[in-house]
Parts: sequence; structure tokens; C-alpha cells
Amino acid sequence: MSEYRIGHGYDVHRLAFDRKLIVGGVDIPFDKGLLGHSDADVLTHAVMDAVIGALALGDIGKLFPDNDEAYKGADSILLAKQVCAVMRERGYRVGNIDATVIAQAPKMSPHIENMRRNLACAFDTDISNVSVKATTEEKLGFTGTGEGISAHAVCILVTDK
Repeated sequence: MSEYRIGHGYDVHRLAFDRKLIVGGVDIPFDKGLLGHSDADVLTHAVMDAVIGALALGDIGKLFPDNDEAYKGADSILLAKQVCAVMRERGYRVGNIDATVIAQAPKMSPHIENMRRNLACAFDTDISNVSVKATTEEKLGFTGTGEGISAHAVCILVTDK
């Protein structure tokens, strides 16, 4: 009999000059990037938090503290692969991931398939199990005014215990 676990993740980062904009492991051409200790990949962080939450292990800050120099500038897709290893050690696999990026600019749609591919690879699952969507907030709130980007993610993990 299969066992299922559901997780939710949320992340937000401020936009800043002199930073690369990395979302879902994709380097997106833009005049600003996301500010954070690692590469600040808001989408990958939200997905990692969803998986870690489904495993009842807290959040990414527990596994990858932002005061640890080892993670300064870290590639979040590589961190996601470590989260996948933890998930596998506990006997789980991804059933599906559904994520939404909230950004007024730049347009995410040209990059969504690459984001899906990167996340599927990081979590050792088929791309058909990974959904990424993008929306604006109609110029409302911090994402709408271009101050930052946020992301939500949910996942279902499956085990055949």
C-alpha cells in the first residue's frame, strides 16, 4: 500500500542590481537579480521547502543555514539534488510538484520549460510530474511594484512502504 505526504513551500527574495536572476535554475536576462545568501533561486527554494515540509524536516534553513559560508552563492539546483537524496533515503519519490512564480517582470513564460526540466532533473522525476506557472500581481504589492519575486510550491511524495 502506498503512503502519501503533501508539502507546501513559499519563498521570496528582493530584487537588486549587480545580481544574476536565477529562477528554477535558469539564468534569465534582466537588469536585476534576486538578493540572498545563495543564488536566491526563489522557485527552487519554494520547491525544496515543499519537499522538506512533506518529510516533516522543517525548512531549507535547517539543512542549508544562511549563516554558513559553505552555501554562499550556492547553486540552488545542486542543493535541491541534496534534498532529493534525503527524500530518497527516507524511501520517498516525487508524485508531483506544482509551483507558481509571482513576478511583475521579467516575463517567465519563455523560461518555464527549462525550469520544469531543471526541477525534474534535480528531484529525479519525469518532467510530466513537474508543473511551473507564472503570474503577475497586477502591479499590486511588493512583487507588483517590482521590489521582489515570490514563489509557492506544493508537492506530493509517494512511498510504497
